[in-house]
Amino acid sequence: MTDKSALLDQLRIDHSARAPQHSPWLRWALIGAALLVVALAAAAFFSGEKPLEITTATARAAGPGASASVLDASGYVVARRQATVSSKVTGKVIEVLLEEGRRVEAGQVLARIDDSNAQAQLALAQSQLSASRSQQVQVQVQLSEAERQLARTRELADRKLLSQQALDTAQANADSLRAQLETARQNIGVAQRGLSVQQRALDDTVVRAPFAGVITVKNAQPGEMISPLSAGGAGTRTGIGTLVDMDSLEIEVDVNENFINRVQPGQPAAARLNAYPDLEIPCEVIAVIPTADRSKATVKVRVGFKQKDPRVLPEMGVRVAFRESAADKAREQPQGVLVPAEAVQKQGDDGVVFMVRQDLTLERRAVKLGGNSDGSISVLGGLNGGERLAVGDFTQFAEGKKVKLKE
Repeated sequence: MTDKSALLDQLRIDHSARAPQHSPWLRWALIGAALLVVALAAAAFFSGEKPLEITTATARAAGPGASASVLDASGYVVARRQATVSSKVTGKVIEVLLEEGRRVEAGQVLARIDDSNAQAQLALAQSQLSASRSQQVQVQVQLSEAERQLARTRELADRKLLSQQALDTAQANADSLRAQLETARQNIGVAQRGLSVQQRALDDTVVRAPFAGVITVKNAQPGEMISPLSAGGAGTRTGIGTLVDMDSLEIEVDVNENFINRVQPGQPAAARLNAYPDLEIPCEVIAVIPTADRSKATVKVRVGFKQKDPRVLPEMGVRVAFRESAADKAREQPQGVLVPAEAVQKQGDDGVVFMVRQDLTLERRAVKLGGNSDGSISVLGGLNGGERLAVGDFTQFAEGKKVKLKE
């Protein structure tokens, strides 16, 4: 029994005796390897190229469509055709058929004036015409009788049955009636002209639109007195309203006389309304008024719209940019591509630009330069227009360099 226990004790494994004994150099080797890995990762991170932050500019075509402004001036929209609509006669307004903003056609009735007096005068003229015609009929009958009497008297005188004196009396009576008939005919003509005048006076009590346009001002109301000769006092109006032909709108600009040599009739221009600064309307110079304003040292210029827009209203403020003419553009404006001067590194007649690729890397490109124009440089070769160019410190630019766009 004892021997078996001793044998079992010999077969047991003593774990305490097999515990590993790490040497100090192995532990320091592991720590050094870990530090080396961290150092290599940090070096890789900090040695990577940081993108260069830049701004960009776009190359734009400088073909015939692009035109520069040679002069800017302010003015106002005016209507060349407008009228204060009034009646020809003095009277009381009984009906007003217009409202502000309403469009009317030529000949449309706008108001009516009290026509009672005109109606009475017209009736009188008609009566006078009727009386003149009745008188003409009466004289015509008398003349017919006198001519028959003259014929009988002449026959009897030829037969020596009546004296020559009786024949002369019959002749004189017939001649007198012929003269009265002519007078009656003249009276009829006078009466007809008088009737026409009274009819016209009646028509003048109806106020009509002289031309097609839009009503901008309504001045009178029913019951008010109106007179074309009134000075506006004592409660008497001078007009029914104001009518403006919107198709006659144009711009009047006061140009400083020192710069009037830059403006010529027929010159293209562009207008921007103060109310709609983003709306550019193509225009054309109609005329330069051949006189100057001594007090303001300006010359008035008429500018016409080349296209109509319902947003353009009379008396609106407007800014006009006078453009170069087609001949000036063909002669003076450089062709090719226009780029900002700060995006080009000049080298004599040639230069260098750095294009920004889609992957935000730089591409160095040599270009041929033309002339300068308002802070821009004309590139005659090397660019097509639309390219995105880097702007910044050229000493930091290089082919393939990574960049970041500034917001």
